[in-house]
Amino acid sequence: MSEQTERKVTLLDGTATARAIRAEIAEAVRAFKQERGIVPHLAAVLIGDNPASETYVAMKQKACGWVGMESSVHRLPSDTTQEEAEALVERLNADPHVHGILVQHPLPKHLHETAVLDKVSVEKDIDGISRMSLGALVNGEPAFPACTPAGIIELLDRYRIPIEGKHAVVVGRSIILGKPMALLLLNRNATVTICHSRTPNLAEQTRQADILVAAVGRAEMITGDMIRPGAVVIDAGYNRVEGRSGDVGDVHFESAAQVASYITPVPGGVGPMTIAMLLRNTLLAAMGNYPATK
Repeated sequence: MSEQTERKVTLLDGTATARAIRAEIAEAVRAFKQERGIVPHLAAVLIGDNPASETYVAMKQKACGWVGMESSVHRLPSDTTQEEAEALVERLNADPHVHGILVQHPLPKHLHETAVLDKVSVEKDIDGISRMSLGALVNGEPAFPACTPAGIIELLDRYRIPIEGKHAVVVGRSIILGKPMALLLLNRNATVTICHSRTPNLAEQTRQADILVAAVGRAEMITGDMIRPGAVVIDAGYNRVEGRSGDVGDVHFESAAQVASYITPVPGGVGPMTIAMLLRNTLLAAMGNYPATK
Protein backbone atom coordinates (compact mmCIF):
# COMPACT_ATOMS: atom_id res chain seq x y z
CA MET A 1 0.00 0.00 0.00
CA SER A 2 1.32 3.44 -0.88
CA GLU A 3 2.03 6.16 1.68
CA GLN A 4 -0.82 8.19 0.20
CA THR A 5 -3.25 5.31 0.67
CA GLU A 6 -2.15 4.79 4.25
CA ARG A 7 -3.12 8.38 5.00
CA LYS A 8 -6.54 8.02 3.35
CA VAL A 9 -7.94 4.69 4.48
CA THR A 10 -8.46 3.34 7.99
CA LEU A 11 -8.18 -0.39 8.54
CA LEU A 12 -11.00 -1.89 10.57
CA ASP A 13 -8.87 -4.14 12.75
CA GLY A 14 -11.01 -7.10 13.67
CA THR A 15 -8.16 -8.87 15.44
CA ALA A 16 -7.54 -6.05 17.92
CA THR A 17 -11.25 -5.35 18.36
CA ALA A 18 -12.03 -9.02 19.00
CA ARG A 19 -9.19 -9.18 21.51
CA ALA A 20 -10.72 -6.28 23.44
CA ILE A 21 -14.15 -7.94 23.35
CA ARG A 22 -12.72 -11.23 24.60
CA ALA A 23 -11.15 -9.40 27.54
CA GLU A 24 -14.54 -7.89 28.37
CA ILE A 25 -16.21 -11.29 28.10
CA ALA A 26 -13.57 -12.96 30.28
CA GLU A 27 -14.19 -10.40 33.01
CA ALA A 28 -17.95 -10.87 32.72
CA VAL A 29 -17.56 -14.67 32.89
CA ARG A 30 -15.48 -14.34 36.08
CA ALA A 31 -18.07 -12.07 37.65
CA PHE A 32 -20.95 -14.34 36.60
CA LYS A 33 -19.22 -17.40 38.02
CA GLN A 34 -18.51 -15.61 41.29
CA GLU A 35 -22.05 -14.29 41.61
CA ARG A 36 -24.05 -17.29 40.37
CA GLY A 37 -21.61 -20.19 40.48
CA ILE A 38 -22.31 -20.88 36.79
CA VAL A 39 -19.75 -21.31 34.02
CA PRO A 40 -21.14 -20.67 30.52
CA HIS A 41 -20.97 -23.87 28.46
CA LEU A 42 -20.89 -24.12 24.67
CA ALA A 43 -21.71 -27.53 23.20
CA ALA A 44 -20.69 -28.21 19.60
CA VAL A 45 -22.33 -30.92 17.51
CA LEU A 46 -19.96 -32.40 14.95
CA ILE A 47 -21.35 -34.95 12.51
CA GLY A 48 -19.04 -36.77 10.11
CA ASP A 49 -15.33 -36.35 9.49
CA ASN A 50 -15.00 -33.07 7.61
CA PRO A 51 -11.43 -31.84 8.34
CA ALA A 52 -12.42 -28.17 8.00
CA SER A 53 -15.25 -28.65 10.50
CA GLU A 54 -12.85 -30.32 12.94
CA THR A 55 -10.55 -27.30 12.64
CA TYR A 56 -13.36 -24.79 13.15
CA VAL A 57 -14.70 -26.60 16.21
CA ALA A 58 -11.22 -26.87 17.74
CA MET A 59 -10.73 -23.13 17.19
CA LYS A 60 -14.02 -22.36 18.92
CA GLN A 61 -13.11 -24.62 21.84
CA LYS A 62 -9.81 -22.80 22.20
CA ALA A 63 -11.61 -19.45 22.19
CA CYS A 64 -13.91 -20.67 24.98
CA GLY A 65 -10.84 -21.50 27.03
CA TRP A 66 -9.46 -17.99 26.53
CA VAL A 67 -12.46 -16.46 28.31
CA GLY A 68 -12.97 -19.11 30.97
CA MET A 69 -15.96 -20.87 29.43
CA GLU A 70 -16.57 -24.59 29.27
CA SER A 71 -16.89 -26.32 25.91
CA SER A 72 -17.70 -29.82 24.75
CA VAL A 73 -17.85 -31.58 21.41
CA HIS A 74 -20.54 -34.16 20.70
CA ARG A 75 -19.50 -36.28 17.73
CA LEU A 76 -21.66 -38.49 15.55
CA PRO A 77 -20.44 -40.65 12.62
CA SER A 78 -20.99 -39.82 8.96
CA ASP A 79 -23.78 -42.41 8.66
CA THR A 80 -25.82 -40.87 11.48
CA THR A 81 -29.55 -40.92 10.79
CA GLN A 82 -31.80 -37.87 10.84
CA GLU A 83 -33.47 -39.17 13.99
CA GLU A 84 -30.13 -39.65 15.78
CA ALA A 85 -28.91 -36.17 14.88
CA GLU A 86 -32.12 -34.51 16.02
CA ALA A 87 -32.21 -36.58 19.21
CA LEU A 88 -28.71 -35.38 20.15
CA VAL A 89 -29.77 -31.76 19.75
CA GLU A 90 -32.87 -32.41 21.85
CA ARG A 91 -30.73 -33.90 24.63
CA LEU A 92 -28.53 -30.82 24.64
CA ASN A 93 -31.61 -28.60 24.72
CA ALA A 94 -32.72 -30.41 27.86
CA ASP A 95 -29.32 -30.27 29.58
CA PRO A 96 -29.36 -27.35 32.05
CA HIS A 97 -25.55 -27.28 32.10
CA VAL A 98 -25.41 -26.50 28.36
CA HIS A 99 -26.15 -22.86 27.55
CA GLY A 100 -25.27 -22.61 23.87
CA ILE A 101 -25.51 -25.17 21.08
CA LEU A 102 -23.51 -24.94 17.87
CA VAL A 103 -24.31 -27.40 15.08
CA GLN A 104 -21.22 -27.28 12.89
CA HIS A 105 -22.19 -27.20 9.25
CA PRO A 106 -22.15 -28.42 6.58
CA LEU A 107 -23.75 -31.66 7.69
CA PRO A 108 -23.43 -34.88 5.66
CA LYS A 109 -25.54 -34.54 2.52
CA HIS A 110 -28.04 -37.25 3.42
CA LEU A 111 -29.20 -35.23 6.44
CA HIS A 112 -31.82 -32.47 6.30
CA GLU A 113 -29.62 -29.73 7.71
CA THR A 114 -32.37 -27.16 8.25
CA ALA A 115 -34.45 -29.65 10.24
CA VAL A 116 -31.49 -30.39 12.53
CA LEU A 117 -30.78 -26.68 13.04
CA ASP A 118 -34.42 -26.02 13.80
CA LYS A 119 -34.27 -28.45 16.72
CA VAL A 120 -31.95 -26.05 18.57
CA SER A 121 -34.03 -24.04 21.03
CA VAL A 122 -34.02 -20.30 20.34
CA GLU A 123 -32.63 -19.71 23.84
CA LYS A 124 -29.56 -21.82 23.00
CA ASP A 125 -29.18 -20.97 19.31
CA ILE A 126 -26.04 -18.90 19.81
CA ASP A 127 -25.20 -19.28 16.10
CA GLY A 128 -28.49 -17.60 15.19
CA ILE A 129 -29.28 -19.64 12.09
CA SER A 130 -32.42 -21.61 12.93
CA ARG A 131 -35.64 -20.53 11.29
CA MET A 132 -36.95 -19.36 14.67
CA SER A 133 -33.96 -17.07 15.19
CA LEU A 134 -34.09 -15.77 11.63
CA GLY A 135 -37.83 -15.18 11.93
CA ALA A 136 -37.27 -13.16 15.09
CA LEU A 137 -34.68 -11.12 13.20
CA VAL A 138 -37.25 -10.36 10.48
CA ASN A 139 -39.75 -9.23 13.11
CA GLY A 140 -37.18 -7.23 15.08
CA GLU A 141 -37.79 -9.45 18.11
CA PRO A 142 -35.21 -10.68 20.65
CA ALA A 143 -33.01 -13.52 19.40
CA PHE A 144 -29.38 -14.28 18.79
CA PRO A 145 -28.25 -12.92 15.42
CA ALA A 146 -25.91 -14.91 13.20
CA CYS A 147 -22.39 -14.35 14.47
CA THR A 148 -20.66 -13.00 11.36
CA PRO A 149 -23.25 -10.28 10.62
CA ALA A 150 -23.39 -9.43 14.33
CA GLY A 151 -19.60 -9.13 14.35
CA ILE A 152 -19.74 -6.71 11.42
CA ILE A 153 -22.28 -4.51 13.21
CA GLU A 154 -20.13 -4.59 16.34
CA LEU A 155 -17.04 -3.62 14.35
CA LEU A 156 -18.87 -0.64 12.83
CA ASP A 157 -20.06 0.41 16.28
CA ARG A 158 -16.64 0.10 17.86
CA TYR A 159 -15.21 2.40 15.19
CA ARG A 160 -18.19 4.75 15.66
CA ILE A 161 -19.25 4.45 12.04
CA PRO A 162 -22.86 5.63 11.69
CA ILE A 163 -25.39 3.17 10.31
CA GLU A 164 -28.70 4.99 10.66
CA GLY A 165 -29.71 6.80 7.51
CA LYS A 166 -26.88 5.33 5.45
CA HIS A 167 -27.30 3.40 2.22
CA ALA A 168 -25.93 -0.09 2.76
CA VAL A 169 -25.38 -2.49 -0.12
CA VAL A 170 -24.95 -6.17 0.74
CA VAL A 171 -23.52 -8.35 -2.03
CA GLY A 172 -24.55 -11.88 -1.11
CA ARG A 173 -27.78 -13.57 -0.02
CA SER A 174 -26.74 -16.62 2.01
CA ILE A 175 -28.87 -17.60 4.98
CA ILE A 176 -25.91 -17.34 7.36
CA LEU A 177 -24.46 -14.05 6.14
CA GLY A 178 -26.04 -11.96 3.39
CA LYS A 179 -29.70 -12.13 4.45
CA PRO A 180 -29.19 -11.65 8.21
CA MET A 181 -26.64 -8.92 7.46
CA ALA A 182 -29.23 -7.00 5.47
CA LEU A 183 -31.81 -7.43 8.24
CA LEU A 184 -29.45 -6.25 10.98
CA LEU A 185 -28.61 -3.16 8.95
CA LEU A 186 -32.29 -2.55 8.25
CA ASN A 187 -33.08 -2.89 11.96
CA ARG A 188 -30.48 -0.17 12.58
CA ASN A 189 -32.34 2.15 10.18
CA ALA A 190 -30.05 1.85 7.18
CA THR A 191 -31.55 1.81 3.69
CA VAL A 192 -30.51 -1.60 2.37
CA THR A 193 -30.00 -2.98 -1.12
CA ILE A 194 -29.32 -6.71 -1.49
CA CYS A 195 -27.31 -7.79 -4.53
CA HIS A 196 -25.76 -11.09 -5.58
CA SER A 197 -23.66 -12.72 -8.25
CA ARG A 198 -26.48 -12.50 -10.81
CA THR A 199 -27.36 -8.87 -10.24
CA PRO A 200 -27.09 -7.06 -13.61
CA ASN A 201 -24.90 -3.96 -13.64
CA LEU A 202 -23.65 -4.78 -10.16
CA ALA A 203 -21.20 -1.89 -10.13
CA GLU A 204 -24.05 0.58 -10.53
CA GLN A 205 -25.48 -0.70 -7.26
CA THR A 206 -22.25 -0.97 -5.29
CA ARG A 207 -21.19 2.56 -6.25
CA GLN A 208 -24.23 3.89 -4.39
CA ALA A 209 -23.18 2.37 -1.07
CA ASP A 210 -22.14 4.31 1.98
CA ILE A 211 -21.52 0.91 3.58
CA LEU A 212 -20.63 -1.95 1.24
CA VAL A 213 -20.61 -5.52 2.58
CA ALA A 214 -19.09 -8.12 0.24
CA ALA A 215 -20.29 -11.62 1.12
CA VAL A 216 -20.72 -13.34 -2.21
CA GLY A 217 -17.95 -15.95 -2.03
CA ARG A 218 -16.03 -14.94 -5.17
CA ALA A 219 -12.40 -13.97 -4.87
CA GLU A 220 -11.74 -10.25 -5.42
CA MET A 221 -15.03 -9.75 -7.26
CA ILE A 222 -15.41 -6.20 -5.90
CA THR A 223 -12.78 -3.87 -7.33
CA GLY A 224 -11.95 -0.27 -6.58
CA ASP A 225 -13.88 1.11 -9.54
CA MET A 226 -17.05 -0.44 -8.09
CA ILE A 227 -16.78 1.56 -4.86
CA ARG A 228 -18.00 5.08 -4.14
CA PRO A 229 -15.16 7.31 -2.87
CA GLY A 230 -15.27 7.46 0.92
CA ALA A 231 -17.40 4.33 1.35
CA VAL A 232 -16.96 1.89 4.23
CA VAL A 233 -15.99 -1.50 2.78
CA ILE A 234 -16.55 -4.70 4.74
CA ASP A 235 -15.03 -7.83 3.18
CA ALA A 236 -16.68 -10.95 4.58
CA GLY A 237 -15.25 -13.27 1.95
CA TYR A 238 -12.74 -16.06 2.51
CA ASN A 239 -11.59 -17.77 -0.67
CA ARG A 240 -8.70 -19.97 -1.66
CA VAL A 241 -7.10 -19.16 -5.02
CA GLU A 242 -4.83 -21.65 -6.75
CA GLY A 243 -1.23 -20.50 -6.72
CA ARG A 244 -1.73 -18.04 -3.86
CA SER A 245 -1.17 -18.67 -0.18
CA GLY A 246 -3.69 -17.83 2.51
CA ASP A 247 -7.22 -16.50 2.27
CA VAL A 248 -8.38 -14.00 -0.34
CA GLY A 249 -11.40 -11.81 0.24
CA ASP A 250 -14.29 -10.90 -2.03
CA VAL A 251 -12.78 -7.41 -2.39
CA HIS A 252 -9.66 -6.54 -4.37
CA PHE A 253 -7.96 -4.90 -1.40
CA GLU A 254 -5.31 -2.79 -3.13
CA SER A 255 -7.69 -1.02 -5.51
CA ALA A 256 -10.48 -0.72 -2.92
CA ALA A 257 -8.15 0.86 -0.39
CA GLN A 258 -7.46 3.65 -2.85
CA VAL A 259 -11.05 4.91 -2.61
CA ALA A 260 -12.56 3.63 0.66
CA SER A 261 -12.53 5.55 3.93
CA TYR A 262 -12.58 2.36 6.02
CA ILE A 263 -11.85 -1.22 4.97
CA THR A 264 -11.46 -4.62 6.60
CA PRO A 265 -8.41 -6.73 5.77
CA VAL A 266 -8.53 -10.43 4.96
CA PRO A 267 -7.52 -12.09 7.18
CA GLY A 268 -7.83 -10.09 10.39
CA GLY A 269 -11.07 -8.26 9.72
CA VAL A 270 -14.43 -10.00 9.94
CA GLY A 271 -13.19 -13.48 10.96
CA PRO A 272 -12.04 -12.71 14.52
CA MET A 273 -15.27 -10.80 15.16
CA THR A 274 -17.32 -13.90 14.34
CA ILE A 275 -15.68 -15.88 17.13
CA ALA A 276 -16.03 -12.95 19.55
CA MET A 277 -19.79 -12.81 18.89
CA LEU A 278 -20.10 -16.56 19.40
CA LEU A 279 -18.55 -16.13 22.85
CA ARG A 280 -20.72 -13.15 23.68
CA ASN A 281 -23.89 -14.96 22.64
CA THR A 282 -22.92 -17.94 24.80
CA LEU A 283 -22.44 -15.68 27.81
CA LEU A 284 -25.79 -14.00 27.22
CA ALA A 285 -27.46 -17.40 26.85
CA ALA A 286 -26.02 -18.50 30.21
CA MET A 287 -27.43 -15.31 31.72
CA GLY A 288 -30.82 -16.05 30.17
CA ASN A 289 -30.67 -12.70 28.42
CA TYR A 290 -30.55 -12.90 24.64
CA PRO A 291 -30.37 -9.54 22.90
CA ALA A 292 -32.83 -7.55 20.87
CA THR A 293 -32.02 -7.70 17.17
CA LYS A 294 -32.52 -3.98 16.55
